Amino acid sequence: MSPDTRAAIAFSRFGLGITPRGLGAASGEAREALLAELKSPPTLSMSLSDVQRDLGFSSALPPTPELLTQLAAYNRARKERREIKAQNQTPAPDTPSMAAPDMAGKPGKPAPLMDDQRLPQAVNFAEVAARLKVWGDARIGFHERLVMFWANHFAVSVDKGLPVRVLAGAYEREAIRPHVTGRFRDLLLAAERHPAMQVYLDNDASIGPNARANRNGKRGLNENLAREILELHTLGVNGGYTQADVTRFAKVITGWGINRSGQGDGFRFNPNAHEPGPQTILGKTYADDGEAQGIRVLEDLARHPATAKHIATRLVRHFVSDQPPPALVERISRRFIDTDGDLSAVYATLIAAEESWSAPRAKLRTPQEYVIASLRALDTPVQPQRFLQTLRVLGQPLWQPPGPNGFSDLASVWATPEGLNNRLDLAYQLSERVAEKTDPRVFAEERLKGLISETTRRSVALAETRPQGLALVLLSPEFMRR
Repeated sequence: MSPDTRAAIAFSRFGLGITPRGLGAASGEAREALLAELKSPPTLSMSLSDVQRDLGFSSALPPTPELLTQLAAYNRARKERREIKAQNQTPAPDTPSMAAPDMAGKPGKPAPLMDDQRLPQAVNFAEVAARLKVWGDARIGFHERLVMFWANHFAVSVDKGLPVRVLAGAYEREAIRPHVTGRFRDLLLAAERHPAMQVYLDNDASIGPNARANRNGKRGLNENLAREILELHTLGVNGGYTQADVTRFAKVITGWGINRSGQGDGFRFNPNAHEPGPQTILGKTYADDGEAQGIRVLEDLARHPATAKHIATRLVRHFVSDQPPPALVERISRRFIDTDGDLSAVYATLIAAEESWSAPRAKLRTPQEYVIASLRALDTPVQPQRFLQTLRVLGQPLWQPPGPNGFSDLASVWATPEGLNNRLDLAYQLSERVAEKTDPRVFAEERLKGLISETTRRSVALAETRPQGLALVLLSPEFMRR
């Protein structure tokens, strides 16, 4: 394999796609370039918008406690407006507007921001804008791909409504992003305890059958979070747990919930809602010491061999092949165990494996990966509204997976006639933006260097127009697959 091909695979399989800087951004050995990117992860930052300032935020990307405080005020204001409306009174208009983009990404006529959208949109547009900058600036994008992988592994969905709609970006910033190169134990604890996860899987409403706060027996135990931790986040569906383990674990994490006072990190343990007594999970008995009982269970789950195999399988399936090579899964699983879940060591094993580079490029970029790679290749900006709209059209709306198992990254899921037709439309729309100043033949050679086939080279050369030629590059197997 030539150095150019290996560098191109680093960008396509492990990164966010090639940029005008070319393969030189992976200068030197491609493996080392990928790992070097993990040592200096980017920082999300954004200027405070007028809308956010009007809502009372102290920063463009506020922490969860501040978001919860603003959400409480927002809900009170909504309630007051509903009461006024019910009395046939109309409050003075005080809602600012934001520009809605057309399909070419240009600002359109100002569209009023409805009261029930004002807070979520102001927060989410800032969150998306900060990420668009980081995705565009990344040399290769391996770190950002890992953030996407783990955010999908520990998925939450804005479909749940408030407060997840407001907290989704903060959840990724606080629970996922800081821990992707650390230990799995820390990532697991941060994800499960975050208010977004507590609300998404209803654990904040779960209460022990014999808890002090449940003396009348009218409130119930909710097993959603306990089940998904065992089935999706740690052991895996065949990890050896039983329904009894799910129920007992659900009792262990009763009392875990949200601190809405604006203090701390947004997590709260309520001892009055906690189920008293010891619980036996996977054959081990955990004494009742309040919040620590659940932490100790999570720590043991993080170190379980089934968890190591489950995580290794998902990593290899995501980055290498829809049919993970068993030998590679075993090596990564063993590395996970030997290093006590040191994720950087796990990634190093993945990158060092020859299978990671020699496997056929049969995986299809997910819609999010495809949009980002296209924007990077064309070196063209996009507004947050347009980005969110595009992902929705392509079937992968941001922070809105169909269930707790996240979005699939199997090629068969995304390679549908409708999905590919939508990508075709997007490729032409984006290509028209830069066609006047971009030669498709030069573009193809530079962006597909190390991968371009004679078939693609010939198709681009025979294109009737520049937009058509550029779109053919974005729709080529070399660009679409990773």
